[in-house]
Amino acid sequence: MFIQLAFGTVLLLFSILIAGVSYWLMEIGLMRLHPWLTRPPHRPKLIFVLCGAAVWILAQMTAGVWMWAFALYGLGVFDTMELSVYFSLVSFTTLGFGDVLLPVEWRLLGGLAAANGLLNIGLVTALLVEALRQIRLQQLAGLKQES
Repeated sequence: MFIQLAFGTVLLLFSILIAGVSYWLMEIGLMRLHPWLTRPPHRPKLIFVLCGAAVWILAQMTAGVWMWAFALYGLGVFDTMELSVYFSLVSFTTLGFGDVLLPVEWRLLGGLAAANGLLNIGLVTALLVEALRQIRLQQLAGLKQES
């Protein structure tokens, strides 16, 4: 039990690290685009940022799923990589179909993967809202200065 919890905790922390670094890189990109983003027209640029951030977040979440899949496959939990990816995706997104189950000696990892997915989804939602809010505030401040 303790090995499962320790291994799952390491994976969870590494996934959060991936999310943090990913957000940091996205923020650097947005800072570089700042002069362009704050010039009119504003609404199409907000849509651009929203779509770009969504794709960025999808890539970050995909990295987390693949990390769990490689770990499960490396442990020999599943015979094929496809099954490892499928289980990781279903767990990470908290769908939990139940058609593929972990062996008893690794079953705690399923719950940790689901907790990891929930945590990541919450984090990236908050970060996405904050990024859009900051851009919009800067756009409005620019409009105030112009008038």
